[in-house]
Amino acid sequence: MNDEVHAPYRICARCAMDTSDPDIAFDAEGVCNHCRYYAAHAKVHLHYDEAGQRQLAEIVARIKAAGRNRRYDCISGISGGVDSSYTAYLAKKLGLRPLIVHFDNGWNSETSVQNVHAVVSKLGFDMETYVVDWEEFKDIQLAYLKASVMDIEVPTDHAIAAVVNRLTRQYGIRYLLSGGNIVTEAILPKAWGYSNMDLRNIRAIHKRFGTVKLKTFPTFGLPERIWFQIVHGIQSVRILDYIPYDRRKAKEILAAELGWQDYGGKHYESVITRFFQGYILPQKFGIDKRRAHFSTMICSGQMTREEALRALEQPPYPNETLLRDDMEFVAKKFGLSLDELKAILAAPPRSHYDFPNNEVLYGKVKKIARAILGERNLHGN
Repeated sequence: MNDEVHAPYRICARCAMDTSDPDIAFDAEGVCNHCRYYAAHAKVHLHYDEAGQRQLAEIVARIKAAGRNRRYDCISGISGGVDSSYTAYLAKKLGLRPLIVHFDNGWNSETSVQNVHAVVSKLGFDMETYVVDWEEFKDIQLAYLKASVMDIEVPTDHAIAAVVNRLTRQYGIRYLLSGGNIVTEAILPKAWGYSNMDLRNIRAIHKRFGTVKLKTFPTFGLPERIWFQIVHGIQSVRILDYIPYDRRKAKEILAAELGWQDYGGKHYESVITRFFQGYILPQKFGIDKRRAHFSTMICSGQMTREEALRALEQPPYPNETLLRDDMEFVAKKFGLSLDELKAILAAPPRSHYDFPNNEVLYGKVKKIARAILGERNLHGN
């Protein structure tokens, strides 16, 4: 780990990022590298002007043309969260015909389930829900907890990519609508997570700490990824980057028109994600992801620094009662006693790199894919 972790505490003069990111760097004015990263990427990837609107119209026309005489012209994932729900809303406004895909990993909150149903039914879209085999998935997630690695969301994100890959083949779809966006998600330190594409790392962690043989867990290995991105040329479109996306206004529109309900913090529509981001990361790894979320909102003008700092003075969990209930629920769902779960969480942190991995190889493939795809890669990554 970077030696800067032992440097005196410091916080950015513009946003809320601080030295809890071991790789943070500050300029002479005290502004961090994340602010500079945001400014550079916003300049390139936000398309609000007339040229951007023409580009969006051209993209929509291409999607419709590619889907002519097919049941669907694109795929759009939905979690019940604001970004994915608003992406589906915009797809309707743009006249697209997406197949909505929901990945059920067994941790949906009641609000999430209600939101997914409300959005899909009100918009009149078809939806496919992939329900993962719980015994297998539980074993993978529990293996990650026992491994004491940072990013226990990797198995979910990896499986979602695998399911989407299968559906593009099944329906002959070439375009994905992504809820990813610059104005609320641009900032996220590399040191605060791990690649969800590293199947070797997933298998290594599960082999070491898992107990159940994986027979149905969806995987997305290197050959599949090459076919997906390079051979078949699947294109991901981040349509939220083509509108002045205001998260607060989006919530108001979704609530008023679709009956969508707010669920609290970012990604808190999932119980395990809420527990992971609100408890495990801060308590075990010293990471409060709200800093990254708030800092992005500061840079995009949707939040002031003062508002962010005041919010960060509050605990990451909405309240102690919910934390206690979630901890008991997580322990029970994993088949553990409360003491067993606490013992697992109390183990010293370990790095994903302590286990076999293919990060270097995946990095090379990613560069090759970018070089080949060029302008075909519409999500700006």
